[in-house]
Amino acid sequence: MPHALVVDDDDDSAEMMAALIAAEGFTVATANSLQAARRRMSLQAPDVVLLDLMLPDGNGLGLVDQLKAHGRSEVVLITGHASVETSVQALRLGAADYLTKPLNIKQLRGVLSRLRRPSTLHTDAAGMLETLEKAGHFGLLWGRSAPMRKVHEQILRVSGTAITVFVTGESGTGKELVARTVHDLSRRRAKPFLAVNCGAISPHLIESEIFGHEKGSFTGAERQHQGFFERANGGTLFLDEITEMPLDLQVKLLRVLETGTFMRVGSMQSQEADVRIVAASNRDPTQAVANGRLREDLLYRLNVFPIHVPPLRDRGEDIGLIAEHFLDEIGRREGQAKRFAPDALARLRSYRWPGNVRELRNIVQRAYVMAPETTIHDECLPSRETPSAPAVGASLLQIEIGTSLAEIERVVMMATLEHYGRHKERTAAALGVSLKTLYNRLKEYSTVPVQGERDNGGVTHSGYGELG
Repeated sequence: MPHALVVDDDDDSAEMMAALIAAEGFTVATANSLQAARRRMSLQAPDVVLLDLMLPDGNGLGLVDQLKAHGRSEVVLITGHASVETSVQALRLGAADYLTKPLNIKQLRGVLSRLRRPSTLHTDAAGMLETLEKAGHFGLLWGRSAPMRKVHEQILRVSGTAITVFVTGESGTGKELVARTVHDLSRRRAKPFLAVNCGAISPHLIESEIFGHEKGSFTGAERQHQGFFERANGGTLFLDEITEMPLDLQVKLLRVLETGTFMRVGSMQSQEADVRIVAASNRDPTQAVANGRLREDLLYRLNVFPIHVPPLRDRGEDIGLIAEHFLDEIGRREGQAKRFAPDALARLRSYRWPGNVRELRNIVQRAYVMAPETTIHDECLPSRETPSAPAVGASLLQIEIGTSLAEIERVVMMATLEHYGRHKERTAAALGVSLKTLYNRLKEYSTVPVQGERDNGGVTHSGYGELG
């Protein structure tokens, strides 16, 4: 039977927690000071310690190093109010989670159900690192380059905690795979992982999709609907393209992060949100705040632990490994194995991949089909210009000094669209964004007044031709 230690100088609170924890199948001891806690620990090593921060003889965090030394106890901090500072402190010191007073019974049960010994987490991490060296992948992420090893290290640090994560990176770099790997290494792995693209849902429906709605709350609401927060209960909710979320809904998301509760559309009853949030954006979040697309206070709550996924051009040594992984996947699915000739791999490595890993996957799929035999040569790859030179017929754009970055983005995107004959797939690949992001931007530009058209000339637009 697992053993718990409650360290709290409020005797009534400690006894209440002890009773709740005992009802979950634990043996429980209590202590009202650091000295008493150490004495209890010497008699029986706990599996979990619920640790108040403020104790008569010092800060409760003083016990954490001692608890980590024997590598058995999980630490759950108890605090009077939730804050980003508390979360970061908990992460830095290796706490598994934290609870706020007054304790919520359901949240306490959720925390206890997810507890796993630190030694188990370390074993899982060691196994993934061993697989990285042997096979070249860390969870769902492929690559052994230095930039990716940094990402792996960050995932290992944050996955065992309850901390909110903000993933940034260009379209196609694998931000959702980072979120899934965080989930798979976390204590929530047995619960759902749900991904929602905030830019792909109609602004009129996104609140209902995320928070749910009651029957009859609006026209067409013929039954009660559970939103993503309810369906991801106990697990991880991945909010992709968070900067595309309407500002009024950002306010409600902020409230969830601060209070741990939400309400379905059309309801007056609060629901508890027991989910871990991982958000992502292909925009610079600070620039999104400056452009009024992201609330600064929401960024503050989401960006507790940032992870930046590098573009494929910055980790060229991974290109061959990833391409061969995709080729193996296709071969297993199609029932015929194929391989890359050295000239084909060399050509793949020479390209700058504006569409990142997503574009590489598409090219490998095309090359598999184009190869008449079992070996893929250079001629099986689509034709393209060299990445260092502008494409033939590429336009020159003139951008005035002082033009906003948002306006520059609009001008370049529209010019690229025209250059490729309004072919959206080729435009998205050339700009290094997903087709979905391109559609979102074009929809946005159709409703936002133009700040004045610019004459051509001055700034070059680089086109890499068509490789995808």
